[in-house]
Amino acid sequence: MVLKKLLFIITGLNIGGAETQVCNLADKLSSRGYQVKIAYLLQPAIVQPKSKDIELIWLGGKKTPLSMFKAYINLVKLIRRDKPDVVHSHMFHANIFARLARIFTFIPRLVCTAHSSNEGGSLRMLAYRLTNSLGDVFTNVSQEAVEAFEKKKAAPTGKMIATHNGIDTHKFSFSQAARQRLRQELNLARANVFIAIGRFHPAKDYPNLFNAFTQVLKQNNNCKLLVVGDGELRPQLEVLLQQFAIQDHVQLLGVRYDVPALLSAADVFVLSSAWEGFGLVVAEAMATERIAVATDCGGVAEVMGDKGFLIEPQNNHALADAMLKALSMSAEEAQQLVKKGRQRIIEKYSLDAVVDNWVSIYTAN
Repeated sequence: MVLKKLLFIITGLNIGGAETQVCNLADKLSSRGYQVKIAYLLQPAIVQPKSKDIELIWLGGKKTPLSMFKAYINLVKLIRRDKPDVVHSHMFHANIFARLARIFTFIPRLVCTAHSSNEGGSLRMLAYRLTNSLGDVFTNVSQEAVEAFEKKKAAPTGKMIATHNGIDTHKFSFSQAARQRLRQELNLARANVFIAIGRFHPAKDYPNLFNAFTQVLKQNNNCKLLVVGDGELRPQLEVLLQQFAIQDHVQLLGVRYDVPALLSAADVFVLSSAWEGFGLVVAEAMATERIAVATDCGGVAEVMGDKGFLIEPQNNHALADAMLKALSMSAEEAQQLVKKGRQRIIEKYSLDAVVDNWVSIYTAN
């Protein structure tokens, strides 16, 4: 098929890996000459593409049944008006809406992408199962996530495709200048600096991280933890910092748009998640040549390989031990590890390679 017009549909554009990935894909596809629009169900649109050629369309959804029904009607109207060659939906609500839209309007090719091994309970999995025939291609961001969906019968065995996320390895690269500037701005001096990145959501399991960091400080008091992100759990996490008495060693930085620079300023990246989809931020940290410590969930093991410290989820003792081991590496050992880690990401998860793969999926017969 001739591919000219693409419509991405996503549940929302709040802070998150899926949202970032959709905008990055849209930017890259737009730079290749495709007409790309992004429709989203829920506000706010915090994460946005850089290209001004990409139109953002709020479908009018709010967290009420009536408004979501209106959003569905608006989606059908949008597809009828624009006649995209491919509709590519992302995350549960957008996937179901896109499939149901196909009942009332023509979509030449519909690709649906889940972004996690855990997209909800049994009712959501049933909804996926009942609407599966309405989509042409169903993907997830890791092989582990694909197998989880098959086990839950959300997708027929052998029909779901693992399609990895990609990152801009030019953007995510180490900068000594950014490291020096930010360490001065954030008063990090000669501290050993850990960094965690992700929204304040149960999936990220920040209590696990704070518990582990408390144990690290008992062994090495010259440590700081930077946490990039925000979300509904912020008040609870602030209380937890007080309870652990580690508030003087932790900086909650909120939403930031200089993540590559912040990664450069840190020494060790930590992912403490209870569950994940792909683990995009792990790839970003490795591309920025940071030592990575991460829980073995979602596609993290596929991303990391043996180029970091992989530990079981929800085990604060194992997490603390891995964080301390990362700090104890010699400069030479650390440098060898992070150089190999960046090369792994360039070879397997660069954004250009991932976009090539999506275009082949979009245009397949």
